[in-house]
Amino acid sequence: MKRAAWVFALAVYATQGLAEAPVIRAAVLKIGTVNWELATITENGFDTDHGFALDVQPYADNGATRIALEGGAADMAVADWIWVARQRAAGKDYVFIPYSKAVGSLIVPEESSVQTLPDLAGGKVGIAGGPLDKSWLILRAYAQAEHGVDLKAVTEQVFGAPPLIYKSALSGDFAGAINFWHFLAKMKASGMREVISVETAATALGLNPDTPLLGYVMKESFLAEHPGLAQAFYEASQDAKSLLADSDSAWEAIRPRMNANSEAQFTELKTDWIKGIPMRGPVDLDGANKMLALMNELGGEELVGQASSIPDGLFADVK
Repeated sequence: MKRAAWVFALAVYATQGLAEAPVIRAAVLKIGTVNWELATITENGFDTDHGFALDVQPYADNGATRIALEGGAADMAVADWIWVARQRAAGKDYVFIPYSKAVGSLIVPEESSVQTLPDLAGGKVGIAGGPLDKSWLILRAYAQAEHGVDLKAVTEQVFGAPPLIYKSALSGDFAGAINFWHFLAKMKASGMREVISVETAATALGLNPDTPLLGYVMKESFLAEHPGLAQAFYEASQDAKSLLADSDSAWEAIRPRMNANSEAQFTELKTDWIKGIPMRGPVDLDGANKMLALMNELGGEELVGQASSIPDGLFADVK
């Protein structure tokens, strides 16, 4: 009887502990690559290991995830820190937790004669997003600084959604293409060739290539209600990254989510995702300020809003 009472008491205690664990409702793009990490967190219990429960909620587009965060339907979304800086400078209490430093590159057909950015002159460049795409802006700045060439002036730009740029580039419609990293991985797996990465261009411009661009965004007010939650989530994210960096079986577990149409695509996606893992620790503020200054110079208020410098409290104090 005493043993039965002890087991019952332990079960009640465990249930109460679980009930008290904070829940993070994560609004994410349904087909977004961030799901690979989030699924690794939940399927391996890294969230509960660190005292919270992760509830992943899929949305049709990134705009909807941000509306969900703003309106309180979600507690977390994913965005680049420049967008988060703009929102915080406008008065929103958003906080950025590092996720990935994966960036784009300029790729061309394998048989192309293009070896450097100036070789694109007179051709079409397909660009995922719009004229303020950050990869495009950095490559423009690099071409100007390194070669004295204004890519905007000497090429015809074709802006479009990432899948459209992907398909058109594979069809040979462009002299070169700039796309999101996971589409680029598939394009390289399909035989296209990288001319220069945004990481290389950023380094040449004096920027810190280890500055994570993408991150998890939560409200400061939400984190204040749950002291230590930012670090707890960061630890779970780090656990998932460590597992994916070292375990082939962990990748096999998420393979159905990767939409890889061949073994070559799967391998390239895996390799490039791992390359995008940022160094552990706080964001380099000097490096981020240099990046923001360049984005302000090239994109102006339309891109950075009132964030002429890094707003206080933008980056979560994670270690």
